[in-house]
Amino acid sequence: MDYNLTKQQIALKKEFEHFFQEEMKKAPPEYWQSGQFETVYISDAGWEFYKYMKGRYAEKGWAALAWPMEYGGAGLTLMEQLLFDEAQSLYGAPRDIYGIRMFGQAVLVFATEEQRKRILPPIVSGEIQYCQGWSEPNAGSDLAALTTTAVRDGNDYVVNGQKTWTSGAHRSDKIFLLARTDPNSSRGEGLSVFNVDLGLPGIEIRPVHFMNGDHVFNEVYFTDVRVPASELIGGEENDGWRQTRATMNFERSLIAFFAGTRRRLDEFIEYVKTTKRDGRFLAENPIIRHKIAQLHVDIEVGRSLAYSTAFAELSGNMLFSAAAASESRVFGGELYQRVANVTTEIMGLYGQVESSRWAPLNGIASDGYQFNIGFNIGGGTSEIQRNIIAWIGLGMPRLKTVKTK
Repeated sequence: MDYNLTKQQIALKKEFEHFFQEEMKKAPPEYWQSGQFETVYISDAGWEFYKYMKGRYAEKGWAALAWPMEYGGAGLTLMEQLLFDEAQSLYGAPRDIYGIRMFGQAVLVFATEEQRKRILPPIVSGEIQYCQGWSEPNAGSDLAALTTTAVRDGNDYVVNGQKTWTSGAHRSDKIFLLARTDPNSSRGEGLSVFNVDLGLPGIEIRPVHFMNGDHVFNEVYFTDVRVPASELIGGEENDGWRQTRATMNFERSLIAFFAGTRRRLDEFIEYVKTTKRDGRFLAENPIIRHKIAQLHVDIEVGRSLAYSTAFAELSGNMLFSAAAASESRVFGGELYQRVANVTTEIMGLYGQVESSRWAPLNGIASDGYQFNIGFNIGGGTSEIQRNIIAWIGLGMPRLKTVKTK
């Protein structure tokens, strides 16, 4: 891993930071009302700002820096993309997780040439918004157990089933859907990925509200939905599990996550430097200083993991070891918990106050504390990530189930 940036990369990094510093001054108050990373789905004002920023990325030619130019990208490397993602999250700017970071990457690697030319440009321009059709009521961390089916019928596939925890489905135009094309298969065998228009007949979207009333998640029901066979990614049935595992890795390098966590910690550092308790600034307390210093070190460790994952992607032509991505994912999820716990602990009772004029830092401590458990579950539990690290990264044998009488 070479951590040295070229002169061009250093200049581009500065340009990214200046751009986000200025543009984020235009963000409406509603955009900042939630501390969780999918805040763009919650309010209409936040969603409009998200679309505005996607348009600005497209204007600058930054929407997909590492994609080939023939598909709307800038033709740069994954390292430039990483620098953009880091600056984007450091300033709290919205990002296209499902279109650019996940499905678009999979289309680049696995789709037919016709599909690349048709699907990718509208993602880059910001014209089309995607959501992710993976989890089901009985198939979350154990995604290979999914039961949604796609049965070939002439020039179409007929889809039946249910997806859940679908972030942003109520705001999206399309969904990349993982379904079982071989009804007699089990586990990861017999799965395929489809590009599905959410406006097709037979699709119903129902909201799943948070306890505070925020609307991010949804249930998506498919009843005899006819999807054109041309939307089967790659054109061959039963290759979906390989495609999905690669897509998971595209999501899990997490540089944006570590940069966002650094931003939260910087805000908290400013709080302890300006807040007094018993006549002394909190920053003068050696225990508080030690805890914050440890979090700062952990964030730099996570940042190094993310950089090394991006370097592995670059070296391996985007098909890199899943263990590297899982290392970053499990460390990042547990780090976010530590940050949320420490900030809430130090703020004391004020850390329990939700967004209001009485809440320090607009209530991010309370919001983060309530939301942090989900980071060890969503996107693959820490237990699953540790298994991947053991099996793929360390070459350890998989555990076999022993049947007892």
